[in-house]
Amino acid sequence: MNVSYLIDTDWIIDHFNKIEKVTRKLEELAPQGLALSIVSLAELYEGIYYSRDPVLSEETLKRFLAPDLVILGIDERICRIFGKERGRLRWQGRIIGDFDLLIASTCLYHNLTLLTSNIRHFEAVENLKILSV
Repeated sequence: MNVSYLIDTDWIIDHFNKIEKVTRKLEELAPQGLALSIVSLAELYEGIYYSRDPVLSEETLKRFLAPDLVILGIDERICRIFGKERGRLRWQGRIIGDFDLLIASTCLYHNLTLLTSNIRHFEAVENLKILSV
């Protein structure tokens, strides 16, 4: 697996909404390898089912996933990182959403940089590399 970046859900939505700076950055980084967390995929399917045109929305997602995008699952090793980081954040009184923390834990485990505009959601996660536009 030759992947350097994990795309957060917000960037995919921005790309689908034709936010040019996000699309340009994804195109620029694609040769270095892009991945998507299974958690983001679940969030995207929620958006598909409740969109104005679920069929078109799902076709758009499938086209985006088709080329070389790697889908990263969650396993025991990622769960361990999640548990440790969630406990640390809870102890500090800095709780973030479980989905965001699972995405961040996936990044940490695979040593990836997270592509997100939601810096505030992720900045509390220790040693997480973040890139925004």
